[in-house]
Amino acid sequence: MPPRTSGYGKSQFAKALGNETGRPTVVLDVGTLLGSLVGQSESNVRAALKLADAMAPCVLFCDEIEKALAGATSSGQTDSGVTARVFGSLLTWLNDHESDVFFVGTCNDASKLPPEFARAERFDGVFFVNLPGRDQKDAIWAIYTRHYGLDAKQGRPDDANWTGAEIKSCCRLASLLDVPLIQAAQNVVPVAVTAGDKIEGLRQWASGRCLSADRVGVYSRTEGVRGRARRVVRAE
Repeated sequence: MPPRTSGYGKSQFAKALGNETGRPTVVLDVGTLLGSLVGQSESNVRAALKLADAMAPCVLFCDEIEKALAGATSSGQTDSGVTARVFGSLLTWLNDHESDVFFVGTCNDASKLPPEFARAERFDGVFFVNLPGRDQKDAIWAIYTRHYGLDAKQGRPDDANWTGAEIKSCCRLASLLDVPLIQAAQNVVPVAVTAGDKIEGLRQWASGRCLSADRVGVYSRTEGVRGRARRVVRAE
């Protein structure tokens, strides 16, 4: 289960996983399973999970899962417990299913998920997807300059703190407006700037709690500042 903020490629990773493993990717949209009749939502969820079991081996992908299960803790006061029962059905399936179904859930803020949801044996791991590194950005630039028919040798804008979504947006605008990438970048404001405080808060939360998506082991907030020189000022 990879948590991160919007535009970091976690959903694209989940969608590509099926292709890489040679399995079909089945999307679990919890919102469309909710019904107006008593017991209909729970029945729909159980039927969807049984269908996924029947399609095994496959990848079962639930995007932005914290929104799909929002309000589970207060469900008894807001929706007569429907969300809590749907949440319980999914928890039971994650814990007990023996079919060859690989479940992937993505979220923008894992801190909003109930703690019992992400415990061991329900998920093999919770991965933190950070900003792409230099090699990753170069690969993303190559993909989208080729996709939009742009000159890959032209100059690129300063992409510090850019996500893959912003690189795609820059290439799309350059193609749409028929302007160089550097000029198109003047219309792109990275989410790391518009939501900097939120992103830093998520990094602090993930430090020590999540596995790193870039290397083996647990994510540490210090990963992003390694190798930087630090100036120490001592009070006289």
